[in-house]
Amino acid sequence: MDWTLFGSALLSSTLLPGGSEALLLYRLHQGADPLASVATATAGNVLGSLITYGIGRFGRRTVRQRSEKTERRMARAERWFSRFGRPSLLLAWLPLVGDPLCLVAGVLRVSVGSFLLLVTLGKLARYAALAWFV
Repeated sequence: MDWTLFGSALLSSTLLPGGSEALLLYRLHQGADPLASVATATAGNVLGSLITYGIGRFGRRTVRQRSEKTERRMARAERWFSRFGRPSLLLAWLPLVGDPLCLVAGVLRVSVGSFLLLVTLGKLARYAALAWFV
C-alpha cells in the first residue's frame, strides 16, 4: 500500500488543506497500478471524511462555536444539504464545500451507513475519473 498517498488523501479530506489528486496523478505517471492507487486514495479520503463526520457528530457544541470563515463554509454546506439532502454527500469530494458537508452530516446525525455509501461512491468516482483520463 502507498502510505504516502493514503496519508495525503486522508489529510486532504479533513478540514485541513491538501491535494491528493496531484499525488495520485504523479504516482500513475510513475507507473503505479491504477486500481491499487485509486483504492488507496479512496480509502484514505473516505477515512478522512469519516473523521470530519465524527467531529460533527460528537463535537456538536464545539462546531457551533466557529470562526467567521468557517461559518460561511458551514452555511453553504447547510444550504446544499437542506436543498439536496443525503444525496449531496455524493459531492463530498468538492473543494471548499465537501468537508463542511461531512461535518454537517455529522451534526445532523446522518446514519453512518448511508454516509459511508454516498461519500465512498462520490470519492471513488472522482479518483477513478482522474485515473481514467491519465
